[in-house]
Amino acid sequence: MDKQEFSDLVRRYERFVYTICFQFVHSPETAQDLTQETFLSAYLHRDDCRADSYQPWLARIAANKAKDYLKSAYYRRVQASDGEEGPLALAVDLTPLPEQQALSKEGAEMIRSAVLALKEPYYQVSVLFFLEEKSVEEIAKQLSRPPKTVHTQLYRARQMLQKAIKEGGHPK
Repeated sequence: MDKQEFSDLVRRYERFVYTICFQFVHSPETAQDLTQETFLSAYLHRDDCRADSYQPWLARIAANKAKDYLKSAYYRRVQASDGEEGPLALAVDLTPLPEQQALSKEGAEMIRSAVLALKEPYYQVSVLFFLEEKSVEEIAKQLSRPPKTVHTQLYRARQMLQKAIKEGGHPK
């Protein structure tokens, strides 16, 4: 693929890629950055893709870029500093602010109490998943339930928990 063909590819799929990125990160600026990263990566590996599968290939790259961004920067703060690297060099501070720590502890306790207030069949699944951080496969094996059932119960429990937390009470 030459540069002109790649430029046509960018024009054709830029909105599609942006939409995927935006659905993950919910920030227009970040989605724009991730869209650029997606096309940069696609350009560097443009010979690895067949001409009839550009759209799913770009969708996969965009989703992976967005997921990587969320994993690496979700709880991190990036600050501008005037260090040795020059003016406005980026420094990553991984320590949460005291207010964030307090809110995090308060939020964790609210979630914990909401999970403990769930009724079966959501109680055991939620405790194992949200509090003990076990995988769906581990939970399915431990409770002798099919993994699809565990997924469904977690989905419904998550909805109940979100509603309860918004209302400030316990799930019904």
